[in-house]
Amino acid sequence: MSISYKDAGVDIQAGDETINRIKPLIKATHNKNVLSDIGLFGGFYDAKFPEYEHPVLVASTDGVGTKLKVAFQANKHNTIGQDLVNHCVDDILSCGAKPLFFLDYFATGKLNPEIAEQVIGGFAKACSENECALIGGETAEMPSIYNDGEYDVSGTIVGVVDKENIVNGKKIQTGDVLIALPSSGLHTNGYSLARAVLFKDYNVDSYFEELGTTLGETLLVTHKSYLSIVHPLVLERKLTGISHITGGGIVGNSKRILPEKNTLDIDWDSWQRPEIYKLIKKLGNIEEDEMRQNRK
Repeated sequence: MSISYKDAGVDIQAGDETINRIKPLIKATHNKNVLSDIGLFGGFYDAKFPEYEHPVLVASTDGVGTKLKVAFQANKHNTIGQDLVNHCVDDILSCGAKPLFFLDYFATGKLNPEIAEQVIGGFAKACSENECALIGGETAEMPSIYNDGEYDVSGTIVGVVDKENIVNGKKIQTGDVLIALPSSGLHTNGYSLARAVLFKDYNVDSYFEELGTTLGETLLVTHKSYLSIVHPLVLERKLTGISHITGGGIVGNSKRILPEKNTLDIDWDSWQRPEIYKLIKKLGNIEEDEMRQNRK
């Protein structure tokens, strides 16, 4: 008896359909610097930066953690790609860099072209919003690695900053003011704890008056890109340090850029905490120190 790839769980036709679906989405993110089209073994990006005196490339790689589990439960896949791109944009923005191009990785057990299009469409949407080209990626179908209906994503971003505008915390001095920018929600961290608390007695369709919507909608709010707010301040050289608040929370991430001689002085009551944080703390009876950890 002959065995085909489809018998083994790999649907080549589904792969071809996925490529046809995502081609126009990816193409829409390209600019004059992109010198290649989808399908080659690598993406070409013209590295001429006439507006930079001493261009320095900045790169970062990340994923979105267990927020994926919420997307699976809600059967909502068009925001996950945006989460990943915006997360990566904020990572290199913390060094003062503006994004140039992004590469994605989408892996699943059984390829569903419709879901893949939604996820990769999210990559493309966020890339366009951040003026970042999606120049390559990998879509992998790996039977038995992932549960039915599940997938994983990761991405790599490359940006550029003028050497004189690099932000690395070395210029931080005693007396500098620590300014917090509001998040859109949990972003891409804290979901292991949030799911353990919230989905013990509720589900993604549970409606909460204080949230004004369902748990699923609240937990899947897109990770915010701070590029348009922060990068102009980088160009004006008004910032001595930038911290992207991800796993490790405000204290853990801010310490990464803080000189050894300095400490943080945070007034934890100086801003209004989003309702989803209050709900998690209340339902889980979670200690304040634990709430500030912000892990995956």
